[in-house]
Amino acid sequence: MRTVLLASTFLLAVTAAHAQTGAPPAQAAASAPASSILTPERVFANPSLAGPVARGVSLSPDGELVAFLRSRADDAEVQDLWAAPVAGGEPFKLIDARALVPDAGELSEAEKARRERMRISARGVVEYSWDEQGRYILAPLEGDIFLAERQGGAVRRLTETTADEIDAKVSPKGAYVSFVRDQNLYVLDLATGQETAITDDGAGLITWATAEFIAQEELDRDTGYWWSPDERYIALQRTDESPVDIIPRLDIGGGGATVVEQRYPRAGRPNAVVELYIRDLQSGARVKVDLGSNTDIYLGRVNWATDGRTAYVQRLSRDQKRLDLLAVDPATGASRVIASQTSNAWVNVTHDFKALKSGDFIWSSEESGWRHLYLYNRDGRRLRAITRGDYAVKSLNGVNQDTGEVFFTASMRDGREYPIEQQLFRASLRRTSEPVAITPAGGWWSASVNGPGTAYVGNYTDLNTPSQSALYSIDGTRVRWIEENRLEPGHPFWPFVERQQKPEFGTLQSHGQTLMWQMTTPPGFDPTRRYPVVMQVYGGPSAGGVRRAWQPASTQLLTEAGYIVFRLDNRGEGDRSAAFKQALYLKMGQPEIEDQVIAADYLRSLPYVDADRMAIMGWSYGGFMSLMALTEPKMGLASAIAGAPPTEWGLYDTAYTERYMSTPQANVDGYAASDVLARLDNLTGRLLLMHGMADDNVIFENSTRVLNALQAKSIPFETMVYPGQRHGIRGNDRQLHQWRTYLDFLDRTIGSRAPARD
Repeated sequence: MRTVLLASTFLLAVTAAHAQTGAPPAQAAASAPASSILTPERVFANPSLAGPVARGVSLSPDGELVAFLRSRADDAEVQDLWAAPVAGGEPFKLIDARALVPDAGELSEAEKARRERMRISARGVVEYSWDEQGRYILAPLEGDIFLAERQGGAVRRLTETTADEIDAKVSPKGAYVSFVRDQNLYVLDLATGQETAITDDGAGLITWATAEFIAQEELDRDTGYWWSPDERYIALQRTDESPVDIIPRLDIGGGGATVVEQRYPRAGRPNAVVELYIRDLQSGARVKVDLGSNTDIYLGRVNWATDGRTAYVQRLSRDQKRLDLLAVDPATGASRVIASQTSNAWVNVTHDFKALKSGDFIWSSEESGWRHLYLYNRDGRRLRAITRGDYAVKSLNGVNQDTGEVFFTASMRDGREYPIEQQLFRASLRRTSEPVAITPAGGWWSASVNGPGTAYVGNYTDLNTPSQSALYSIDGTRVRWIEENRLEPGHPFWPFVERQQKPEFGTLQSHGQTLMWQMTTPPGFDPTRRYPVVMQVYGGPSAGGVRRAWQPASTQLLTEAGYIVFRLDNRGEGDRSAAFKQALYLKMGQPEIEDQVIAADYLRSLPYVDADRMAIMGWSYGGFMSLMALTEPKMGLASAIAGAPPTEWGLYDTAYTERYMSTPQANVDGYAASDVLARLDNLTGRLLLMHGMADDNVIFENSTRVLNALQAKSIPFETMVYPGQRHGIRGNDRQLHQWRTYLDFLDRTIGSRAPARD
C-alpha cells in the first residue's frame, strides 16, 4: 500500500536556493495581492495552483542539459518533456505530447495497472530515460515509444503497434532500446532497427520482465528486468500467477459493469511464483538464477557490479524477517549468500544498494535501531559504518567515487532526528565521521545527485515557498533555475496568498515516543471563539505528513470554511526509528488510535476548540483510521469521512499485510481487533464512506461489507461511490465533486448547519 494522501493535489515541493550560499530565497517583495477566497472550483481547474512545477528532473550524462516533465497550461493532467541548457538560456520543449499523439486512446490493462501501482495519474509523457552518452532521450508516450535527438530536436517514433510497449529503457551504452509487449521482452537495435524477442512464451498467467503486482504495490519495484553495464546480459524475471487466488471483482463504470477475474494474493494465501533468469545477448543462452529451494520468497532488488561480472540479488523471506544479499554468476546462475539482515518484526527493502568501481558496495541497515549506511567489500564483509547517530537515513542519493563522498538525505539537526525538515548531507566512504549539511535548514529538501557525484538537482519547499527546483554544484552553489516558480503577481496562487494560514507545529508524548503535529487555523482566527476541528489522518506506514513545507490547497479549502485543520503523525507513521515504526507490529489500528486519542484530548484542552464539533478524514489507510477513530468512544468525534478503507486486513494483499500483521492464521487476535465490522455499534457520529468502484488495490468489497453491516443494524450513514475510479479519484471534475461532497458533509455535521449536540 503505497501512501495515498487525501485525493487533492498535495502541491509537492521542489527547490530554490541562493547562488552563493545555497540558502532558500526570500520571496519577491511585492504589493499584497487582492484578498481572494479560495474555492473548490478554482483548486480543481487550470492552470494548476501549484504553478510551473518540474517533475522527473534529470541531468544529461554529459552535464550540459537538464530534462524535466511539465504539465500543460491548458490541461494540467497532460505532461510534456522539456529541457534547459545548464549554461543558461530559456527552457524548450523536447516532446509535445499532444502534437505527437493528439487523440490518446485507451491504455492496456497492464499499463493501467502499472501506472496505478506507480501512482501516475497524468497522461502524455510520464517517464523518460537518457542514453549513457546523452545523445537522445527515450520517452514512452500513450503506449508507443519515441526517441528525441539532442542535436536538432528531431523526434523519431520507434514503435507503432496496437499493443502497448511498457517499461521501455535505453541500454547502458545506448545501442539498444528494450521494452515489454504482450508479456514478453523485446530488444530493438537502434543502428539497424531490428527487433528481437528475448522471450516468446509470455501469455496467460506467465509474464516476463514485468514486476508482479506485489513488487509494484508493496516493494517499490516497478521493473522486472535489468541490463548489465556492458550490455552483454539482461537479468529478467518470470512470473507465474497460477497459484494466486482468483478474486472476482466488478469493475463498475458509468456505462455498465465488467467482471474482472483478478489474481489477487490475499494475506495468508499463495503468492505468484517469481523466478529470475539471465540472458546472454552474445550467445543467446539463458540460465536460471539459483534463488534457493524455497520458492515462496520475494524478489526484492537486482543490481549489477560495475564490471558486469556479478549480479547482486536481494531475496526477502515470505515473513519479511530475513533479507539475503546473493552474489550471482551471470554465466551459470549460481549464487551464494554474502550478507543478510534480520529482524524480529520486519526488514525494509530500500534503494540504498550501490555497487562501486572498487568492487565494494554500500548497503543500508536498521540493525542499530536507525537506518544507516554501511560499506562492504565484494565478499559481503562489512568494512565500516558510513553514517551513525539517532536519526534515520532517508535515502542514498549518490556517491563521488573519486573523492570518497557519499550523499544522503535525512531529517536531522545536530546529529539527532528532526522529523519536520529534510536536508541533503555528505559523509565519507573512508571513515565514519559526522555528516555535513549541503543544503540549509528551514524546510524540506529532496535531491537527485548525478552519476559522478559532482552536481545535483535540488528540490525545495517551505511554508512560504511553493515547489521550486534548480541545478546545483555539489557544494550547494546554484548553477541555474529549472523552475523557480516564484510566488509573485502572475503566479496562479498569488490572489489567495493573503488568506493562506501558516501551520504551527508541536509535539505530544506517547509511550516514550515523541509525536509531531501541525495545526492550521482559519483566516481571522480569534482565540476567544470556539472552532470546529478537522483532523486529517493517514496513520499507516509512510513517510509522514507533518512537514515544514508548502501546504496543500485542500487545507486552505478547509480553513476558508471555518475549520481548524490538525494532523498528527502517530507511531508507525514516518521514516523514523525502528522502534517508532514497529510500534504497530501485529496490532494495526491499536497504537495508532491510542495516539490519535492523545491528540483529540489535547485539542479538547484548547480553549478555542469546540469539543463537540470534531471530525476526522482520510483515504486508504487513512480511511481505515477514520473508521477506527469514529468507533472509538474516547475520540468523541461528531463525524468522519473514510475513503477507500481497508476494513478487514484479511482482504488485503500478502506482502503489505503480513509485513505488519503476520498471517491471519498466526495472528487471529490482531486481525479480529482491526476488523471494523466488530466496532460499528460504537459509532460516535455520522459517517461518509467513499470508494472507487473499479479499485483493484483496496477492493470495493472492503466498503460493501461495511455498507451491508450498517444497513443490517439500521444505522444511518452516507456514501459516495465513483464509477470507473480506482484507488484514487482522478481528474479535476471528479475531484471537484469529491471536495464539494466533503465540504457539504462537514458543514452539516460540524459546521454552520450542524445541529447542536447535547
